[in-house]
Amino acid sequence: MERKEEKVYSEEAIRERLARDLPHWYFEDGWIRRKYRTSGWKATLMVVNTVGHLAEAAWHHPDLTVSYAFVIVKLTNHAAKGITDKDFELALKIESVIQWQPAKEGGALDGTPNDDARFKYLKYDATA
Repeated sequence: MERKEEKVYSEEAIRERLARDLPHWYFEDGWIRRKYRTSGWKATLMVVNTVGHLAEAAWHHPDLTVSYAFVIVKLTNHAAKGITDKDFELALKIESVIQWQPAKEGGALDGTPNDDARFKYLKYDATA
């Protein structure tokens, strides 16, 4: 499998792109990162499995920190030794799937009833 040369973004360009496209993500120690807060272990595992599926489908694998009520996702391109389009594209896909709230779309899907602790799933961003 032949590797193509990938553009590595400067720290300034990374911060600009995160501010524009992924405002809940941040750059630290060579990684773009995001912390997803959950309502507990069951939701945490669902987030981990979702990120795992998306990463495997993309063939670009994040580092994860997993705890009872949160998941931290960290992305960098090890082969390119920096942040590339692969990191931004996977972060955007993760963000769109994890933050998806069907009830806000007005379709047939109701979404998780967040007002009942038995079913509460994620602690969604206010802007999502």
